[in-house]
Amino acid sequence: MSDNLPDKNQVLDAIRKCADQLGHPPSRSEFMKKTGISEYQVLRHFQNWREAVRAAGLQADSTNVRLDDDTLLQDWGEFVRKIRQIPTRNQYRREGTFSPGVFERHFGPWSGIPTRFQEFAKDKPEWADVLPLLPTGVPKWQQMSEIPASGGANVGTHASGTLSRQRHSKLQDRFTYGNPIDFRGLRHEPVNEQGVVFLFGMVAKELGYMVEAVQTGFPDCEAKRQVEGGRWQRVRIEFEFESRNYDHPIDGCDVIVCWRHNWLDCPPHIEVMELCNVIKSLGKSDE
Repeated sequence: MSDNLPDKNQVLDAIRKCADQLGHPPSRSEFMKKTGISEYQVLRHFQNWREAVRAAGLQADSTNVRLDDDTLLQDWGEFVRKIRQIPTRNQYRREGTFSPGVFERHFGPWSGIPTRFQEFAKDKPEWADVLPLLPTGVPKWQQMSEIPASGGANVGTHASGTLSRQRHSKLQDRFTYGNPIDFRGLRHEPVNEQGVVFLFGMVAKELGYMVEAVQTGFPDCEAKRQVEGGRWQRVRIEFEFESRNYDHPIDGCDVIVCWRHNWLDCPPHIEVMELCNVIKSLGKSDE
């Protein structure tokens, strides 16, 4: 398989040819778009992109050295405008102008960028077409007041309004599913705690968490999370399908990860991550 990968001289020739076409030394993203050679294939031969450009006899673009927040957020907004949805980290890495790592050093976890963009674009008419593509930010207590007490279809899922108009008899020998969400590899909403654990595992990295251990005892999970660029803290996580199912000591948990937050008397020091709303800020697919 390695025979199909470009060798060092082929990479250097591709950089020079790309520079001739553009009229300036290419940025990393310009090079990948023009040549189809991936960052991985370049880094097989060079420590970083700037070294590869210098090895090709060119001066690396100094604009990569320092970027302000507004420049990054404006580029992210333009990308959302182009694809008409929030990009995943991998999607932006492949097609965006800058590295996702640059965003995370400026703003923290990738999942928090939509909120930072909303703050940046507020009252700016040029972003009026982009803001409706982002999560609406309905207050949690308002969302909770709309949740059916019987545990019916979850508020905010696009299928619930349609499905609630017609009900059919339940077959006793068949498994039941949650509402369709088609979130990456997960076709339906979780219906139990195991589904919550699976979904959290899918998005933990994008949310700035590094899982250290998962266990059957309390608490369910020990993790570290990124609190700012280059800084992490240890947290104790308990998984629940609904937050009101929590029945453990209140001083042994930092974060409840659940599908639906409906615990009105939840202690204020316990943070609740309601996945049904969290995934709205993440892209649906890496494809």
